[in-house]
Amino acid sequence: MRRRRIPWALYGTALTFLAGGLYLFGVAIAIPRRLLVLDNPTALMVNEMLVWYSGVPLVAGLLLIAIDLYWHLPDINRARALRYAPLENADVTVVLTAYNDEVVIADAVRDFASHPRVKRVIVVSNNSRDRTIERASEAGAIALNEEIQGYGACVRRALIEGSRYDDTQLTLLSEGDATFRAYDIDKFIAYMPHADIVCGSRTAILLQQPRTQLTTFMHYGNLFVSKLLEAKHIGRSTLSDVGTTYKLCRNSALESLLPTLSPYVNLEFNPYFLDKAIAAGLTVVECPITFHPRGGVSKGGNVNDWVAFKVGMRMIRGILIGWDERPSPT
Repeated sequence: MRRRRIPWALYGTALTFLAGGLYLFGVAIAIPRRLLVLDNPTALMVNEMLVWYSGVPLVAGLLLIAIDLYWHLPDINRARALRYAPLENADVTVVLTAYNDEVVIADAVRDFASHPRVKRVIVVSNNSRDRTIERASEAGAIALNEEIQGYGACVRRALIEGSRYDDTQLTLLSEGDATFRAYDIDKFIAYMPHADIVCGSRTAILLQQPRTQLTTFMHYGNLFVSKLLEAKHIGRSTLSDVGTTYKLCRNSALESLLPTLSPYVNLEFNPYFLDKAIAAGLTVVECPITFHPRGGVSKGGNVNDWVAFKVGMRMIRGILIGWDERPSPT
């Protein structure tokens, strides 16, 4: 575990955006005040204070960011050695999470099973109400069910199952909705000597097929949350996509990380996973991957922009304040 440090850049970024919000709100309320010719001195004073005093958190935020960038980051970079740990065995166990993915799970299983590096495919269903488990088994997967309802519980169970095998040192996590493809495994393996965990990034526009569930709002919102998490661990990793499930993990890293993860963190589990991994001193590297339209109906954080916004706010809360790891009240 790395020594805990104050994430100055994270808090500085939060203060900077708070300042921008206060300034824009102050400008916005000036418009109806002018149109309605409100000469109330109190309204004018509040309006002016919002605009002028928004500079206080702005200056404070920029100062905190500067502390990390100009004082702490050089020390972090000098202390960090470039990692190169070649793999003794590059074979992979693939684990797919699934929830009511009957129409597409078999295609996803066959795609991953066809890759020459894949030894087995495990599908973990999260109490699916359709024939997801049956279709996965028919396609050749080891099909299991996770009874604790929630995305985080399903992902955690999948990683536990995949890392149990002795004939593979790597566990590849993906989803059973066909949004990701097996041919990107080669990219993950190429980056693996430099990392404990390689995460796929969907931010390369030319690698996205048209009409995926990733809207423009989700794309840039995800990028913002990624940079917020990067600011929290400045110098430890470069992040651009904290919402993707697709990642390759060394089993040795999962052995130490999984016991620290709560199964009760739900749709915000992916940034929670990365936050915990980086804080534990694991090396996390991103690589660009392709992204495709999902099969069936989206049921997670990509249902629509409003759902994505609410999930994103929980992600931001977890990064800034801490993750809610408690079971949901029944």
